[in-house]
Parts: sequence; C-alpha cells; structure tokens
Amino acid sequence: MTENRQPIDGFISGLREIVGLPHVIDTVDGMAPYLTDWRKRFYGSSLCVVRPATTAEVSSVVKLAVQYGAAIVPQGGNTGLVGGSVPVGRGDEIVLSLGRMAAIREVDPDSDTITVEAGVTLAAVQQAAEEVSRLFPLSLASEGTAMIGGTISTNAGGTAVLAYGNMRDLVLGLEVVLPDGRVWNGLSKLRKDNTGYDLKNLFIGSEGTLGIVTAAVLKLYPAPKSRATSVCGLDTPQNALDFLKMAKSMAGSALTTFELIPRLGLDLVLKHIPNTRDPIFERFNWYVLIEFSSQTVDGADALAQAVMIEAVDKAFIGDGVFAASLTQRDDFWLLREGLPEAQTRESYSIKHDISVPLDCIPELIARVSAEAFQIIPTIRPLPFGHLGDGNLHFNFQTREGTDGVMLNDETQALHALVYRHVLLMEGSISAEHGIGQVKRQQMAATKDTVALELMRTLKSALDPNGTLNPGKIL
Repeated sequence: MTENRQPIDGFISGLREIVGLPHVIDTVDGMAPYLTDWRKRFYGSSLCVVRPATTAEVSSVVKLAVQYGAAIVPQGGNTGLVGGSVPVGRGDEIVLSLGRMAAIREVDPDSDTITVEAGVTLAAVQQAAEEVSRLFPLSLASEGTAMIGGTISTNAGGTAVLAYGNMRDLVLGLEVVLPDGRVWNGLSKLRKDNTGYDLKNLFIGSEGTLGIVTAAVLKLYPAPKSRATSVCGLDTPQNALDFLKMAKSMAGSALTTFELIPRLGLDLVLKHIPNTRDPIFERFNWYVLIEFSSQTVDGADALAQAVMIEAVDKAFIGDGVFAASLTQRDDFWLLREGLPEAQTRESYSIKHDISVPLDCIPELIARVSAEAFQIIPTIRPLPFGHLGDGNLHFNFQTREGTDGVMLNDETQALHALVYRHVLLMEGSISAEHGIGQVKRQQMAATKDTVALELMRTLKSALDPNGTLNPGKIL
C-alpha cells in the first residue's frame, strides 16, 4: 500500500465514510500522541488514526482493513509500559483508538455487574460502582486514563490482586470484534457457564492480537463499610514476608493490600512528588503499605490493630502508623503510587515486572541486588510492589542525570541478570504489564516451546492474515 498513493487514499476515504471525517486523523501533529508510548521509549508510524464510536463501526473498519491488506493497532488509554499499544512502523498500520466508545451500558447491583464499553476509564467504572454502593476493585496509578479495553487486553493487575485477583478474575463476559470483522457477543452476566471452551479467556491478556475488545461485563462487590490503612517500617524483605504470612492467617480475605517499598523508593517520592512527607519518624530499610477492608463499620480498624500488635510482638515490624482520616489514607497511597513518576523525574530507570513464588522473594532481592553492582557499581536497586501476590517491579535507578542511551549494554546485562534468577526460581518475566514489543525476545527464549506453539496456532487460526497488532507478543 505504501508504494501506491491511490490505494492509500481509497482506504482512508473509506474509513472516513465509516466513522465520519473528523474521526480519521492523518496529520503528523494530530497522530503524534497516538504513536508513542507513555514512557516515550517506542515511536511508530501510522497511515492514520481511526476513532470509531460503536462496535458496528469497529467491525466495518476491520473489514475494510482486511480488504486493503492493512494492519490494525488497537489502542485504549495508551498507558501501557511494554510498547504494546503503538505501531511498530511497518508502513501499513492504522491505530484504532477506542476512546470514543465510552458508554456505561448498564449498572446492575442486583447481579453485581457493570457492562461498559472499551473506552470507559477505570476511574469511571469505579465511580459508577460507588454510586450504587458497590466496589470495582481493580486499582492502578493510571486509572484516570487507563481504559477498560486496555486493562482487559493486558490482564492488568494493580494493588488489590491479593484479595480480588487480576482483570481476568473480574471479567464475566466480553464483546469482541474478530480479525475478519465478525462480532462475538459474549456479554454474559453468568457466574457459571460450562458450555464448552471459555472463549473470553482467549482475549484477556492477548494484547489485541486475537481480537478487539469493544465491551465487557465486569464483576462488582459490596462496597466495604470500613477500611484501615497503615504504613509499617521494617528491616528486611524476610521481615515483610513473615509479616504478610501472619497478616493473611489473621485477616484472611479482609487483607486487601500488601505493598513493599524500599527506603530508596520512599526517598525519591519525598524528593520529587509534592505534598508528601515521611510517614514514620524513624528511618527503616523497608516499608509496607497494608490495608484491610471489612463489611462492618469498625471491623477493619479492630482487625488492623490486632495484626499490628502481633507483628510488633513478633518483631516483624519496628513501627507503624494508621491513617486517621481519608486525607491521610490518600497521603499514604501517594507514597506508593507516586513511585513511577518519582523514578522518571530522578534519572534513567531500568524496569522489570516479574513474579516468583512468595518464599523466593527475599533471596531474589538479595542475589540480584548484589550481582547488579558488578555490572554498574553505582546502580541503585529499587525492587518494590505487590509483595502480597509475589509480583515485584524489580527496578534499578541510575545516578541522577544519567542518559539511558549510554547504558545500553549494561541495561541488557541487568535484564539478563533479573530474568536468569527469576527463571531459576520458576517465576515469570511478566507478571502484569504484558509482553508487547519489550519482551518478545525474552519470551521466545524462555517460554515453554509447546506453549509457544499453541499460541502461534491460535494466532494463525484466528488471525491468519496478521491483521491485528503485528509485532507484539509473538
């Protein structure tokens, strides 16, 4: 198509007939925000950006793309971290932005479900649930801009996976436009349906390579009547792991968050994020943000106090402080959610999103941190994140002002170091961010060969022409 202007013009004209003239963007400036990822690490090119408003329009766009031999890159809020939502620059791609598909089709508190289109933001779903005294528990730092279609396509995790699971656990039904333009209507509210293959799970986590999610039925939960949030200081990751095990045994499903933060991470947030302050007078090597939820008015506070007293008695934690108000709770959460932005403001950072069995986490942190200094003596290990479900963002912070371009060889060596230890511990190189463009080579080198063959078979069966999101995952 790129060698002949006439077919391109015909394709773009056809797209404008489907979605309307204003909703096909083909100027350089207009397309720019859609062609780079959130971290500004990947830049692509596109014939145009198409912004459909309905599932029927998405279907028609896909059919026209197949007719012209074009590829489609589905895009939601474009908040991903692995380059999965931007084109790879082949010359035949269009970006299909789902932001106009922002309708909340139904909120059904009786069945504890909400049906939304792909362009609805995560924050809007949370708000709609709250208005009927329900909870949608998925929570991310980017929830104000992350869209439901993207969180489904990446099987997003976040800070409440410990209690509620990741996005896969929160989806009951999907509406999906297939690579040939057909629409699969699987918008079911059923909690139990044992009629053959569970098709929705093919598309959850597939990063838009098997189908384009246009709507979903999501699970809701009764809104907690009380929450108790604390920040605790402790000496070692092993202390944190012991604390977690004890808290789970005492609180069960009422333990909803358990986030690990190193002192370096806290220092960066205090340095770069406004309106933050040290939560505990004494300095500790490590901190845990822990939260409990209860269906009784005083239940969370009573449970949190009992857990904290036991943790101090057993010397798992050195000190802790409770949030005394909603404002203070927000302040505590800012210490955790401000970490990615603080890293960006500080210097070049090298990021990983891995998971290992819980008991392996202290050893992983110790071994990788020690060996990293042999690669870059001035490197600052910064492992943090969702200790409660075994998912760490094992990041590294360079010296302030360091240019990442100058560290390409060292960066690759650090990637290899982290992944080597993760695989020795039978973990995963991607826990919640996905594969995208960033981890294609690592997955090809580390994934079980039979699993890779099955993935390629599915891709070939559903998308034989390679129409959807080329250059991602496989």
